[in-house]
Amino acid sequence: MKDEVGEGDGAGAAPGAEGPLRALPRAGHAAVRWMRSHLLLPHFSCPPSDVNHQSADWVSVHEKICQLLIPLRTALPFYNSDKERKHGREQTIKREKFLAGLTQSVAQKFLSEGKHEDSIPAALHSLKFHISVYGSHSVELVPAFIILAEASLGLGHLAQAEEYLSQAQWIVLKKSHQNDAIQSKLHRNLGLLFAAKGNYEVSLFHLANDVFFACSAFGTNHIASSGGYFHMANVFFRQKRMDIAESLYTEVTEIWYKHFDRMIEIQFEALMAPPEIDMLAEEAEPTEEALDEGLRAEATQMLNAILELREQGPRPQPAKIAKVLHTLAMLHYLSQNVPKAS
Repeated sequence: MKDEVGEGDGAGAAPGAEGPLRALPRAGHAAVRWMRSHLLLPHFSCPPSDVNHQSADWVSVHEKICQLLIPLRTALPFYNSDKERKHGREQTIKREKFLAGLTQSVAQKFLSEGKHEDSIPAALHSLKFHISVYGSHSVELVPAFIILAEASLGLGHLAQAEEYLSQAQWIVLKKSHQNDAIQSKLHRNLGLLFAAKGNYEVSLFHLANDVFFACSAFGTNHIASSGGYFHMANVFFRQKRMDIAESLYTEVTEIWYKHFDRMIEIQFEALMAPPEIDMLAEEAEPTEEALDEGLRAEATQMLNAILELREQGPRPQPAKIAKVLHTLAMLHYLSQNVPKAS
């Protein structure tokens, strides 16, 4: 493994050091303390399971990767040729890439379930493997930093969230070609950070950039932009600027309504079309229209929050309430939760 992931980037890093793991010593929760003592050691070994030391969810993450770590932590064999050495290195990189993706997916899943503290160990694993494969200044590290920042925001650790976002922003700004989807997520979390600090104008600036980059990456009124609109509406709501907040909540509802309506229409057309059997056809891959677990959680959270605001508003808005309920019903139908959809 590279030196960047050793102990040198942790407690011994000087103020202003560029190592992306330098923020870890500030973390106060048990998960990060455990990671400092185990994960970030240069020669990581799988410790015995200790229910008093780790949560059940962390054990499940640990068990998923523990056996996969064995080849990476075993002493390298003696290679007789450069060809063998190159092949061995390629296999190591392949395993680390797989582990980086797996741990990032697990972290994102915990995050979508609202398990902020549980997502942090997996995200730190992902960060470590991404650094090993791509280096400490690669844009591939940004998603892991964003997950860590979002988890920290969920736990109310604003200083820690700001550290992670600063690292992500620093990496992104260094790149001449910037990924719009990553920019969108980065600005969204910066907007949430400043909203939590009460700096609403700066928050709105970042959330507007979130919407801009989401539309640039995915198209106007794509569901990727709904989060930016929703959080902007929340900020305007806190500022008592109710007309703007109302219009943005309506926009969020409309975006999800059209998305779900289109998905149901696609399903209906597929059911009505005559079946075509092709023995040589490859298995169909998920399309952009697929509604994964993260999107379901995001849509449910937004729509339920809007519904609560509509129902508790000072003026009755039956048409708007009905639209939100209709959108939620389509969501439950697409999630195959028929009792809630009916």
